[in-house]
Formats: sequence, C-alpha cells, structure tokens
Amino acid sequence: MAIARQVLCVCALLSLPLARSEPIRYSVAEEADSGSLLGNVAQDAGLTPPQLSARRARLLSEHGRQHLRLDRDTGRLLVADRLDREQLCGHADPCM
Repeated sequence: MAIARQVLCVCALLSLPLARSEPIRYSVAEEADSGSLLGNVAQDAGLTPPQLSARRARLLSEHGRQHLRLDRDTGRLLVADRLDREQLCGHADPCM
C-alpha cells in the first residue's frame, strides 16, 4: 500500500507543469524616463498575462520605494519614475 502511494505521488509530481526556476534579470539605463519598457515578465516567464494576474504577481522592494511598475494586465515591466544612480547606489560600483 505504501509503494502504491509513493507511485501515485511521483505520477502527480511528474504531471505538474515545469516551473521556471532561474531568475529573470532586466537592465535599465541610467536616467531612463518614467514609463520606459524594461521587458515583458509574463512572456519571459512563459506565462500569459491572465496567468500572471491569476498568480497575483507583484514587485517587492527592500526599501519600500517602488522604482518599477508591473502591469499585470499585459505583463509589461515599466520604470515607475526617473532613476538616478547616485541617489540609488551612491559610489557603489557596480550598481545593482
């Protein structure tokens, strides 16, 4: 009985769609204007915009200030406001 349960668990796990496990990275040019497009998160993650929205995708910030904006209806990742490297990173090189 335990073996049958293990086989069922393995079959269930194999039937799940493969999830993308590597990070998706985007770069933004210094002084990029507000509204500049960085990429399409839904497309890059292999999802449709409705799937992205259903998963309640969101952006998190360590400092509480959102420099980027995610449009869940389209999957587009946009610059929320003009970025200033010195304000964000000071003299750190590289600025990440």
